[in-house]
Amino acid sequence: MTPEPEAPVQIQETAMIDPCFALDQEQTVDTMIALTHPSTLGGIIITGSESMELYLVLRRRGYSRVATPVTCRAPKRQHAVGLVTGQNAVAALVQASPFLSTNSNVAVLIESRDGELAMNIRHKLQQMGFRIEAGVRCRRGLVLAADRRGFSQLELAA
Repeated sequence: MTPEPEAPVQIQETAMIDPCFALDQEQTVDTMIALTHPSTLGGIIITGSESMELYLVLRRRGYSRVATPVTCRAPKRQHAVGLVTGQNAVAALVQASPFLSTNSNVAVLIESRDGELAMNIRHKLQQMGFRIEAGVRCRRGLVLAADRRGFSQLELAA
């Protein structure tokens, strides 16, 4: 008696989250929160290519007034904190600007080790009336934190 050939095993692939990426993302969020001090009831605007992931993380952590440009269509300078992640941080900063109040804090994740990119972001922050307060290294890169106070007065003077 010959053994019957075994049926081919079918393997179904599922999308898995890389545990290292999840840990890195949590550390990045912790760093951004520590640098900007958002309140759980205060408004936070998130921009950049990873904005939806960050949005979900913050909602899970109890931040109720979190928005992205997609979820908050009316830019009325109503957010006290801006968080910028992902690729093309300079464009994401420009996108966040109409949503940020005149007295606001911002944290920008710079994943590249390119010094020119960091200088471009720093220059853009200064053009927008922000003053760099800190730069903290985390696993994913450098988080720059900046704040602006009374930006409307600067705009009127210019």
